Amino acid sequence: MKQIKIALITLLLSAATATAQGTVEKSLFNFQTGTVGFWGSHEARLGSAFALRSEIGFDLWLYETYNDKTGSALVPSISLEPRWYYNIANRSGKGKNTAKNSANFFSINVEYYPDAFVIGDIPDNIFVPNQIDIIPKWGIRRHIGNSNFNYEAGIGIGYKMYLDKDDEKVIRNTDNLALDIHLRIGDTF
Repeated sequence: MKQIKIALITLLLSAATATAQGTVEKSLFNFQTGTVGFWGSHEARLGSAFALRSEIGFDLWLYETYNDKTGSALVPSISLEPRWYYNIANRSGKGKNTAKNSANFFSINVEYYPDAFVIGDIPDNIFVPNQIDIIPKWGIRRHIGNSNFNYEAGIGIGYKMYLDKDDEKVIRNTDNLALDIHLRIGDTF
């Protein structure tokens, strides 16, 4: 009887371990920085290969005035991004590290840039338009060794939508094309 109990406990523990491998983490908090800003985010598991990432941060915004002066500032951004970590199970099956969602992903990033405030010195006649970007993306996320540090790279092309009709009139020569290329390094906790 004792051997049956030990075998049953071993079987249950191995089954629990097998189902935990190759799935996204239940909950992750990240702080990341890159060449174009810094962000704090949370990823919540939706399924074995799906997560919902919510993020708030500051993006670098470039501008050009009518008299050809250029500059940059940091603007707030808020985003929601469902992610499909499409190769997390394959990586786990090959014995590769999948901790903290270390896998490749496809996502649809919905990012809002409010006309709330700007960090930086911009001329009075320059403003940040209220806009939403919807960008399908491909990316890669990896952790560095056994530490909490990670890096992430991604690319995508999508659509930019101005929320105020006056912004569309002021911003000429735009085709509403939104490009997202990111390279970030950060800490997961």
